[in-house]
Amino acid sequence: MISILGISGSLRAGSFNTALLREAQAVAGEGVRIEVATLHGIPLYDGDVEVAHGLPEPVRALKAKVKACDGLLLVTPEYNNGIPGVFKNGIDWLTRPASEIPEVFGGKPVAVIGASPGGFGTILAQDAWWSVLRTLRTRPWFGGRLMVSRAGSVFDAQGALIDEKTREQLRAFVEGYARFVVDGR
Repeated sequence: MISILGISGSLRAGSFNTALLREAQAVAGEGVRIEVATLHGIPLYDGDVEVAHGLPEPVRALKAKVKACDGLLLVTPEYNNGIPGVFKNGIDWLTRPASEIPEVFGGKPVAVIGASPGGFGTILAQDAWWSVLRTLRTRPWFGGRLMVSRAGSVFDAQGALIDEKTREQLRAFVEGYARFVVDGR
């Protein structure tokens, strides 16, 4: 069984990205388990808090999940043509202490997808993630891209994916990424 941890970079209850992650979980093939995680409860990074109290419990819990998974799927919104601050903040906490970066991220297979109400999907946010992931020495998957644009027309009001073409693209993406996690192709 391949274990993929998907992290939604949005805190919004009606998030298209959390809905996309849940759909990825639903279309994952046999032998692939995708766990859904969010950034709820993770405070703004503050080095003084880290020194005085160590890592907050929500950070420790998420960090343990990242360490334990076989692959990491970042499901990113795009805010102002870039990575959402809340998502980058969560990853920044996961790099503390810096001496543990190789254990948490080193060589970890990572893929990035996203959904946006705009017409360009999340292309700029996804591109911005690559420099961060390179710095963390992850093993990014470049074998596919999925940027769901005009997300309000592919998800219904309850967050269910109603567009079959998008579902098939997502299924193919998850299948390709799972193959990469297993054998690096």
